[in-house]
Amino acid sequence: MHMMVVAFWGAFFGAVALMLAGSLAAFARSLHRVALAAALSAVVSALFVVAYLGLLPVQDPAHRSRFLAHVAMLSATVLSLMLLAMLGLLRNAKAARRVRTGMVGMALVVLALGWLLDASPALALSSTVTFAIGAAMLLICVRSARRGDRLAWVAVSGVSFMLVAVGGLSWIALDAAAPWQVHAVSAIAGMAYLSSMATALWIRYSYLIELREVVIHGPSYDPITRMRSHAETGQMVGLAFFRQHEDQSQPVGVIGISIGNLYMLEKLHGRPAVNHALFVCASRLRRCVPADVEMGRLGEDGFLLLARASRDPQRLVSLARIVAERLARPVKLSTSGALADLEEGQAHWVAQVGVGVLATAAQVRPSAAVSTARAMSRTAWSYASRVAWRDEASGEIAEVPAIDSE
Repeated sequence: MHMMVVAFWGAFFGAVALMLAGSLAAFARSLHRVALAAALSAVVSALFVVAYLGLLPVQDPAHRSRFLAHVAMLSATVLSLMLLAMLGLLRNAKAARRVRTGMVGMALVVLALGWLLDASPALALSSTVTFAIGAAMLLICVRSARRGDRLAWVAVSGVSFMLVAVGGLSWIALDAAAPWQVHAVSAIAGMAYLSSMATALWIRYSYLIELREVVIHGPSYDPITRMRSHAETGQMVGLAFFRQHEDQSQPVGVIGISIGNLYMLEKLHGRPAVNHALFVCASRLRRCVPADVEMGRLGEDGFLLLARASRDPQRLVSLARIVAERLARPVKLSTSGALADLEEGQAHWVAQVGVGVLATAAQVRPSAAVSTARAMSRTAWSYASRVAWRDEASGEIAEVPAIDSE
C-alpha cells in the first residue's frame, strides 16, 4: 500500500478514535444519548471504511463483495436514521415508526435483490442505493436549512462530504488499482464528515444539556435565558441613560416585551414548562436582535431591549415587529426535567406576546422609561399587531399597524 494512502487513512482512524474518546467523556457525564450518537457515527463510519478498503480477513472476492453489500446498506440505514433524528424529524412517534420501518424494509429488499445477482453486481447495486440514500438525505438537509434550521447547514456540509467519501470508497472497492489520490480525497472527505457530525451533535445536544439545567434550577439559575439577571438589567439601564445625559444627541430606544400567558402555562403544566418557554423565547430573541441592541430580563414575564444612539424610530418599530412575530411562533414544551424528554414536548404553546416601543428623551428618568415601555407592552396584548408605541402626533399610546395593513 502506498505510503500516502497509509498516512491519509491513518489520519482518518485517528479522527475516529478522537470521536470515540469524546463519546466516552459524554457517557461519563451521563449524557447517554450524546455518547450513543457519537459512538455510532464513529463505529459505523470506521466499519464502512475498513470493509471497503479490504482490511477484513475475507479472501474470497465473491464473499468479500457480498459482505461489502451488506455493510453498505447497514451503514446507510443507521447513519440516515441518526441524521433524521438529529434534525428533529423523528419526534412524532408514528412518523418515526413509519420512517424506520420503511428504511429497514428498503435495505432488506435491496439485499434480497442482491442475492439474485452475482457478487459484483450486488455490490454495485448496494453502493448505488447507498449513494442515492445519501443524496436524498442531502435534499432533506437543504430543505430543513432553507426553513431556518441553522443546524441543518452543518448537516448539509457533512452529508456532502459523506457522498464524496462513499463515491471514492466504492471506486476503491471495485478497482483495487485505484490511484492514491482517490484514497486521499476519500480519507479527507471522511474526516470532514466526522468533524461535521461532531459539530452538529455538539450544537444539538449542548442545547439540550443547557435546557436540562434550566428546567431543573428554574429562575435562580439565570442561564434560563442566558441574559442579564434582573439586577444587572437595572445596571444596564442606568449606564445607558447616564451616557445619554452626557451626550443628548444619543437617544436611547427602549423596547419592553411581556408574555401574558406564562401564569396559565404554569398552572396547566408546571414550572418546568415555564422555564422551557422562557428559554425558547430568549433563544429566539438572541437570533433576531442586532448586535448593537442590549438585552436583559424584565420581571418574571418579560424582557427589555435597549438600543443606544437610536435616532431612527422606524428601526425600533421594525425590530419590534420582528420580535413579536418570532416570539409568537408555536413551540412544543417539555413538562419534565429528564434529558430524554426534552425533545419530545408534550405541551403545545404559543406565547401571548406584547411589545412596547419607546424612543426616549434626555429628561426622561430611567425607571419611568422602563415602566412606560413595560406598560405599553402589556397594552399591546390587545392589539392585532402585538406592538404598541407612543404616537408623537397625538401623544398617546397607539397600535403599530401590521405591515400588510399599511
